[in-house]
Amino acid sequence: MGHFLNRTNKGFQISLNSEIYVDKTGMISYANSVLDTERRFFCVSRPRRFGKSMAANMLAAYYCCDYDSRAQFKGLKIESDPSFETHLNKYNVIFLNMQNFLSGSKDIEGMIADIEETLLEEMLDAYPDCKFRRPGDMFRTLRDIAEQTGKSFVVIIDEWDCIFRVHKNSKDAQDKYLDFLRNFMKDNEAIALAYMTGILPIRKYGTHSALNMFAEVSMTNPKQLAEYMGFTDAEVRGLCERFDMDYEEVSAWYNGYRLGDGLAIYSPKSVVDAMLDHELFNYWNSTETYEALLVYIEMNIDGLKDTVVELLAGGRKQINTGKFANDMVSFGGSDDVLTLLVHLGYLGYDKTSKEVFIPNKEVFDEFFNAVSGIGWGAVEAALLASDDLMKATWALDAARVASGIENAHLENAHLTYNDENALSYTLSLAYYTARNYYTVIREMPTGKGFADMVFIPRKRYADKPAMIVELKWNRDAGGAIAQIKDKQYFQALEEYKGNLLLVGVNYDKDTRAHECVIEEVIL
Repeated sequence: MGHFLNRTNKGFQISLNSEIYVDKTGMISYANSVLDTERRFFCVSRPRRFGKSMAANMLAAYYCCDYDSRAQFKGLKIESDPSFETHLNKYNVIFLNMQNFLSGSKDIEGMIADIEETLLEEMLDAYPDCKFRRPGDMFRTLRDIAEQTGKSFVVIIDEWDCIFRVHKNSKDAQDKYLDFLRNFMKDNEAIALAYMTGILPIRKYGTHSALNMFAEVSMTNPKQLAEYMGFTDAEVRGLCERFDMDYEEVSAWYNGYRLGDGLAIYSPKSVVDAMLDHELFNYWNSTETYEALLVYIEMNIDGLKDTVVELLAGGRKQINTGKFANDMVSFGGSDDVLTLLVHLGYLGYDKTSKEVFIPNKEVFDEFFNAVSGIGWGAVEAALLASDDLMKATWALDAARVASGIENAHLENAHLTYNDENALSYTLSLAYYTARNYYTVIREMPTGKGFADMVFIPRKRYADKPAMIVELKWNRDAGGAIAQIKDKQYFQALEEYKGNLLLVGVNYDKDTRAHECVIEEVIL
């Protein structure tokens, strides 16, 4: 047993001992399926708070030959898998947390030397009876052990990308690090499996990746491992039942990431904290502050600020993720910045439509904090005035609602205001507070068309009226109400029973005034 070669399996045991443990051992089944194949190298990148280290500890406990970990996996999903017995505790495991090595080194050369010397020392101590052809060569020693003992290696690297976050402006340091990893693993038959995890996908190295033998699994392309990137909807439902938490509210706070074929994924740490504290709260800033987001918004590449306003308004933005260099400085345009924000967890990504969006209330709060921190007075004012607008709507005070929307429009200089779509963005910002009470759906399919905005109260707020909002640009608000009725938009709420507000809003391009009409009906 060493610190890095066949280390203790206590890390996984700590997860098992915790009050909340969600079984993700099905991931081992995938790892077993690629062992000793051309696909035996894979890198799984996901944001902080998404269980990266837990997965690394789980794999180490399963494969490490110095322990009998059978008891740890008793009753877990992998135990019933046909491959369970075949690979359980059969491999030498090298486990490296690159952040620890980086923190203890002055430069990248020192870090690499420390890794090689440390691993070499532990391998020589663990296998004193082996014949080593080059005792001072870590790479050769690894191969000698595999050949003479018949035990291949599983290499697990946590925080693999810390170099690109700490030395983000040093291409020389990054290239030396990539060269080290390539020399360590590429074409190395002694390695039966290599698993790396971090926040960023593998950095592109010139015209290709230095680690092109790795299959990449990420928030933009989760492949077969989507359900292991975070907590699934079924898992969160089970936790809500166990801890007597309102599933609908938990979903509004922490759901929203869409991976694979629309699979809903939640931030694990936030969900766990909410369950144990029995409180819905923004747990994001317990591990990272909004300043990390602020840096990228302030760049304003390709009018990024306008895009952020649209996202704050509930909009979606189509992007091209293919040009992203997988680092934190090489931005060819706003698409690259938005792709990075997906990998950092600040944006969700719909692989089918190739669109990004703000996934949930917790992350929205971080965007709001960032916007407030950079002096976007217009947007901040609209958001802060939202509570009063919401109360005015409930009070059927159409004049006050029109005035509130007008103020949000006049103060908001970030959007071109020339059609109903732009009006909907302004309205979404103005009704920011509504997200505290409602599920807000834009362009919702209805009886004979699409309602511009539908507000459906969540169960906890059943005392609030539902709302259908129809927008007109340079027409009249009364016509918006008539359209709601004529096209039978009520059908979108066929399961809802209670008060319903019909809200028609029109913007007159000549007078630059907003008009509002509100009617109340009972369903």
